[in-house]
Amino acid sequence: MCGIVGYVGKKQADSILIEGLKKLEYRGYDSSGIAIHNLSGIKIIKTNGRIKNLEQRISEKRIEGCLGIAHTRWATHGKPSDENSHPHSNKSSTIAVVHNGIIENYMELKEKLKEQGYEFISETDTEVVAHLLDLHYKGNIVDALIGTIKELKGSYALGVLCKDEPDKLISVRKDSPLIIGIGKEGNFIASDIPAVLEHTKDLYLLSDNEIAIITEQNIEIIDINKNKVDKEIFKVTWDLVSAEKAGYEHFMLKEIEEQPKVVKDTLYQRLKPDSNKINLDEINLDKEVLDKINKIYMVACGTAYNVVVVGKYLIERLARIPVVAEVASEFRYRDPIIDSDTLVIVISQSGETADTLAALRLAKEHGARTIGIVNVVGSTIARECDDIFYTLAGPEIAVASTKAYSAQLIAMYLVSCYIAMQKGYISDEEFTMFRNSLLNISDNIKQILKDENKIKEISNKYKECSNVFYIGRGLDYAVAKEGSLKLKEITYIHSEAYEAGELKHGPIALIHDNTLVVGIATDENLFEKTMNNLKEVKARGAKILAITILGKEEIMDVADDVIYLPKTEWIFTSILANIPQQLIAYYMSVLLGHDVDKPRNLAKSVTVE
Repeated sequence: MCGIVGYVGKKQADSILIEGLKKLEYRGYDSSGIAIHNLSGIKIIKTNGRIKNLEQRISEKRIEGCLGIAHTRWATHGKPSDENSHPHSNKSSTIAVVHNGIIENYMELKEKLKEQGYEFISETDTEVVAHLLDLHYKGNIVDALIGTIKELKGSYALGVLCKDEPDKLISVRKDSPLIIGIGKEGNFIASDIPAVLEHTKDLYLLSDNEIAIITEQNIEIIDINKNKVDKEIFKVTWDLVSAEKAGYEHFMLKEIEEQPKVVKDTLYQRLKPDSNKINLDEINLDKEVLDKINKIYMVACGTAYNVVVVGKYLIERLARIPVVAEVASEFRYRDPIIDSDTLVIVISQSGETADTLAALRLAKEHGARTIGIVNVVGSTIARECDDIFYTLAGPEIAVASTKAYSAQLIAMYLVSCYIAMQKGYISDEEFTMFRNSLLNISDNIKQILKDENKIKEISNKYKECSNVFYIGRGLDYAVAKEGSLKLKEITYIHSEAYEAGELKHGPIALIHDNTLVVGIATDENLFEKTMNNLKEVKARGAKILAITILGKEEIMDVADDVIYLPKTEWIFTSILANIPQQLIAYYMSVLLGHDVDKPRNLAKSVTVE
């Protein structure tokens, strides 16, 4: 959510900042703006809408200068508008600020500032920061920033310019990601790595309440008490090509097609064809520790929450430990029962998801052991968890997650099996089956992707549906939840997922002629029961698209269309069944003419509550 880019160096800043913003478009935004410091002061241009609108305004009146900040805004306080766009400034425009996050006490601060004569022209919480900086400024912008953040409650990543200190770019973070790029012809700040990757692969990863004082030649990092902080340089191991479309029409399709490699990469570092062990180097849970665990919470948001639903099923089935699957945004508000005998597993693609991070911190406050499953090395969740599993999905740009989800599923299977092995619940024979089936998953996914044209035809057939229901049982229900989420995210078609056995307890009332029901039926033990549920909706006029495994041709007696998956052990079909669901959502969205990679109202990384 929102994007920040800042630059100080030898080159003209405007073009560098605009290109950086474009690399952050995947985060979701509704307006953008830029502030450049030059000999005549700080000049701000900002506008509602896409970055191309900002480019148009800049082309009409280019701003010279080698120091600047830029921002893409995703509205939280106030509607999308020119006035509410960032950067914001004080009345005299001598201070400019960009902000990601939410200032929770901004109304209280706003009233205080109004009493002291400050006037507000926007509806945002960020304008409070600009005026607070002005209030605290006594000739040193760093001191002003420290005074300001001592008054702020909430989350923030800030980039600040000051007219009277023309060589400095100042930044700070708390609960919202911010990186510092170390360049050869200048230095950078950004919300995420792709914004600076064209210029440098050397970064500092700021921690909470660390302040970076950045000039063309130097980067100094201090804490809130002005003590120097020594940071290790983080080196990015992937390149810009990984974050570009590489000839694909959309990032989402590219990322769907990358899943065989992502799955293989995530697996092969931990699982070897000739080994009877799972190598989880950064997870140190032995039998002694696990025997004390009497409950596991699994916590996540959105797509990652659907992985949690799979994880609950797997751990309870394989390791026989009770698991509570939790939506992170609700977890800390219901006073969960957590102690030192609790294991809390959190999942986040970015490692910065605000609600998930808050849940993690609550768990740690209560003494729980914590495991993080994340895709971003050095992210906040990765740094704060006791144990960590990196999913190795590479950069995911499309807002709707595909390859990161598959990598998280693989992680969930490995962690579940690892816990079960430590507890002594998996025999050597069972592990051999588990290992061999997982190592074949990458090839299974390749097989499914070969049917892409058929899936596109099916998508065209059903693209005009106004209501779609996904149903399944057991692990198939977890898959159905993800399929339904993906469809509504990028097609804007109303979609819901239900446990197939629950249909007759209410949801079947919604079924009428031409309603599309997507039935996931891959579990051998529950196949006949799911078939009966499909017959129930068929009798009420529904159109049925079934996703099942090869050899279950009898489903053609009830389904209008069938997508077959390669055979594997039933417990792994949830990984495979999701691939055609992703393609269905993608092609329906394309055929309906939507912006697949940037769906309306959504953001890639949700870094505010």
